[in-house]
Amino acid sequence: MKAEETDPERWEECPALLLLLSLLLPPLGLPALGAPPRLICDSRVLERYILEAREAENVTMGCAEGCSFGENVTVPDTKVNFYSWKRMEVEQQAVEVWQGLALLSEAILQGQALLANSSQPSETLRLHVDKAVSSLRSLTSLLRALGAQKEAISPPDAASAAPLRTFAVDTLCKLFRIYSNFLRGKLKLYTGEACRRGDR
Repeated sequence: MKAEETDPERWEECPALLLLLSLLLPPLGLPALGAPPRLICDSRVLERYILEAREAENVTMGCAEGCSFGENVTVPDTKVNFYSWKRMEVEQQAVEVWQGLALLSEAILQGQALLANSSQPSETLRLHVDKAVSSLRSLTSLLRALGAQKEAISPPDAASAAPLRTFAVDTLCKLFRIYSNFLRGKLKLYTGEACRRGDR
């Protein structure tokens, strides 16, 4: 018997299945096989990642021992000028989000390595960092499925495009604050517009 093909529209008609998939994504680190390309367009999926990032930020607030890296970690600037963002070409928005996500992934991995080398790493901190590593892998795959990588490869006026703004942080709390702000800011703005374009 021939296997029935998966219809992406059926996923959109079944929010319970979408939510179940979003619950499975962080532990696996990658979207489930057969997941619809526009899974991230379900607001509950992105909100779950935002919630995890804010929980990690709250846990590390006021943390002194074990939360300092002892060296600087480079992260993307998360400030958004909404007027400029709206006037920006969609390809340039994709560049900002794609490069920012890649830089955040590197920063979290660096934080994970520094935490592993600390004398007495907190199990709670290790859990949140490991979860962030997994979540960023999932978000990268979801954005790739949405077409962000293709849009970011050859943006118009690439040669004159401003380089990604960055700065350095030296604690887990600051790193998770940037992570949370990035998801709630540029990433949410980009996916919202990308999903609306797909609905037209």
